[in-house]
Amino acid sequence: MSTLSPEEAKAKYAKEVVTTATTRLVDVPGVDGRVAVITIDNGLDHTRPSTFGPQGLLSLSAAYDEAAAAGPAAIVVTGKPFIFAVGADLGAVEGDQRDEAMMIGELGHGTFRKFTDSTIPTFAFVNGAALGGGLELALSCQYRTLSASAGAIALPELFLGMFPGWGGTQLLPNLVGADAAVTVIFENALNQNKMLKPAQVLEMGIADVMFESPDFLEQSFAWLAKVVAGEITPPRKEIDRGEAWDAAVARAKAIVHGKTKGASPGAGYALELLELARENDLDRGFAAENEAMANVLMSDTLRASLYSFGLVQKRVKKPAGAPDKSLARPVTKVGVVGAGLMASQMALLFARRLHVPVVLTDIDQARVDKGVGYVHSEVDKLLGKKRVSPDEANRLKALVTGSLDKASFADADFVIEAVFEDLAVKQQVFAEVEEHVSPQAILATNTSSLSITDMASKLAHPERVVGFHFFNPVAVMPLVEIVRAEQTDDEALATAFSVGKQLKKSCVLVKDAPSFVVNRLLTRFMGEVVKSIDEGTPFEVADKATESLGLPMSPLILLQLVGSAVALHVSETMHNAFPDRFSVSPNMAKFVAAGKTAVWQWDAQGNQTVDPEVAALWEFGDMPLTADQVKARALEGMAEEIRLMLDEGVVAEAKDIDLCMILGAGWPFWLGGITPYLDREGISEKVTGQRFLAPGVASLPA
Repeated sequence: MSTLSPEEAKAKYAKEVVTTATTRLVDVPGVDGRVAVITIDNGLDHTRPSTFGPQGLLSLSAAYDEAAAAGPAAIVVTGKPFIFAVGADLGAVEGDQRDEAMMIGELGHGTFRKFTDSTIPTFAFVNGAALGGGLELALSCQYRTLSASAGAIALPELFLGMFPGWGGTQLLPNLVGADAAVTVIFENALNQNKMLKPAQVLEMGIADVMFESPDFLEQSFAWLAKVVAGEITPPRKEIDRGEAWDAAVARAKAIVHGKTKGASPGAGYALELLELARENDLDRGFAAENEAMANVLMSDTLRASLYSFGLVQKRVKKPAGAPDKSLARPVTKVGVVGAGLMASQMALLFARRLHVPVVLTDIDQARVDKGVGYVHSEVDKLLGKKRVSPDEANRLKALVTGSLDKASFADADFVIEAVFEDLAVKQQVFAEVEEHVSPQAILATNTSSLSITDMASKLAHPERVVGFHFFNPVAVMPLVEIVRAEQTDDEALATAFSVGKQLKKSCVLVKDAPSFVVNRLLTRFMGEVVKSIDEGTPFEVADKATESLGLPMSPLILLQLVGSAVALHVSETMHNAFPDRFSVSPNMAKFVAAGKTAVWQWDAQGNQTVDPEVAALWEFGDMPLTADQVKARALEGMAEEIRLMLDEGVVAEAKDIDLCMILGAGWPFWLGGITPYLDREGISEKVTGQRFLAPGVASLPA
C-alpha cells in the first residue's frame, strides 16, 4: 500500500473534495461485544455525493485501523443520508506521472482490501447511491445490506472511458458470476450508463438482503447480529469458470465491439481483466488493475473523458451567455402548435416536468385527437411500468388536452411550435398565435435548421421569440439548443433557460445560424461521406470509414434514424447558406423521391446488405476513395466547420461544441465530444492552423 502521508496528500491534492471517515462504537442487541460503525461523509448535502480521492482513502484506511484496534464484534461502513459513496474524485486526477497513477490504484486497493481480508466480519450498509468506487467498497466488504430506496447503483466507468479499477473487475464476477458482471460492467455502462434498481442488485446477489428505508439501519443491525451469531449464513453462488465464463467473455466482447468499435482503451482493459478474474487470484488481479489503470490515466483518451465529464456535470449548470435567471417569467400553461410525434412527446414532457396544463393544436380534429391519444397511451405505459402512480397518471391525462382554436392559448405563458419545416408555414403559425396570446408570452420554435430571426420578423413582438430545439426522442436526449435570434430579449431567453432546467434538460446558448450546432456539424460530416459515395466509393467502405471513432452509429445508419427526407431538407438549407461547403447530393434527392428511407437491409439471420433498389438508382462516379480517405475528408470538414462556427460566434467556446455533440448526438466521452480528438490527431492544426483547446485541457499536461 502507498506510503503517502495525510500531510503529503493534503498538500498535493488540495482540490480534492475530501470524504472523511469517522468511527464510533455502538451496542447492538444480540451482539456479544460492540460494533464499530464507520461513516463516510464529505460534509456536504446530498447534491454533492461523497467521493474518494487520496485524502479520503487515507481517512478511510485510518478509520478501519481505529475500528479494528477496538476489537469489535463487527465493522460496518455506511454513508451519509441518501448516499453511500459514488467513486473516485475525478477532479483530483490531474497529475502527469505514471507512478502517481499507480499510487492512486494501490491506495484504493490497499484501503478496500482491509475490509476484504479482515478477520473481523465486515458489513457494508448501502443506504443510498453507490457508484464506481463506492460500489467497489461495498463489494470489498464480506456482507452487504441494501436500502430499498437506494438509487444510482452501478459501475459506470466504461461510460467514462475507464474501467472499474479498485477491485470491481475481480470481485464482482467472482461474487455473482461472469455473465451478471458483464451486464453491470459492460452492458449497462455502455448503454447510456444504465443504473441498477435495488431489486436487481438483490436478485443478482450483489446485496445479501434488502430492507425498507425507514427502518433500514435498525433492520441491518438486527440482521448483522444474526450473521455474527451464526444464525444466518448468506448464500454464495457457485461460480462456473468454464463454458459459462467463456460465453460471458464472448458477450462482453460483442458489446464492446458494438458500442465502442475498439476506440475506448478502458473497455479493452476491462475485457482482459474479466478474463483474468476467472483465476480468482486477488493479488494478481489487483496488480493487473493497477497497471491497466495507470496506463489509462496516462492516456489522452482518459483526459478527454474527464473533460467530457466536467462539461456534462459542471458547464451545463452555468450555461455560457445565459442571462440572469431572475429575469425569467413564470410559466403556468404551455401551448404546443402541432400534434405530430415530436409535438406529442414535448406535450408529455411539459406536463410531467412543469405540472401545468398543456394544450395541443393542429389543422384538424383527427390530428389533435391522435396527438392527445399518444400522450394518454404513453402515460398508460408509464403506469404499467409503475413509473407513475394511478393518481399521477390521471392527473397527467387531465393536464394534456387538444383544441382546434388557437384562442385556447390566450392564457398560455409559453407556446412552442413543432410544425412542418417551412419558413412561410412557421411565420403564419406565429402570426396566428400572436393574435391570441399576451404580449409577455414567450413564443418558441423547435426548428432544426431555419432562421428564427426570419421567423419572427413579421411579428409585433419579435423580441419574445426564441429557439428551443429538442432532439429526438424528446424524453431521452438531454440537450436543448436555446437559440437567440437578432431581437430576442433577455426575458425571453431567461424564461427559455428556466423552462429547460425544469424539464431537466441540459441547455446550451446558440446564435441564430443555419442548423445551429449539432445538425450543422452532422450535416457536414454526413455530407462528406455521401459525397464520397457519389464519387464512386462503395457504400460498405464509406459507411465503415469512421468506425474507429466508436460513434453511436455509422453515417448511413444515422441517415436512416434522422430520416432521409429530413436530412435532404437540412442539406438544402445548408447549401443555400454555405454553397461552397455544403452540397446537395442528386442521388439523395432521387433516394427521397423514390420513397426510400434506408440504404441497408437485413435478412432473417441479421446479415446486412445494400438494398438492391437503392444500388440501382444510385449513380456512382469513377473516383472511389479508400476508407482512410473518407475518414480524413469527414473529419477535416468538421474541423473547418467548427473553426468557422467559433469565428462566427455560434457558441461561446469550443467546449460548447463538444457539449452539444456529447448530449445531442451521443458522441463518446473518450472523444471529448470532437475537438479534443481533432487536436490529438493533428487535424485541427492541419486544417485551421491552430488547436481548439490548449494542451492539458482535454489531454495530458504539456
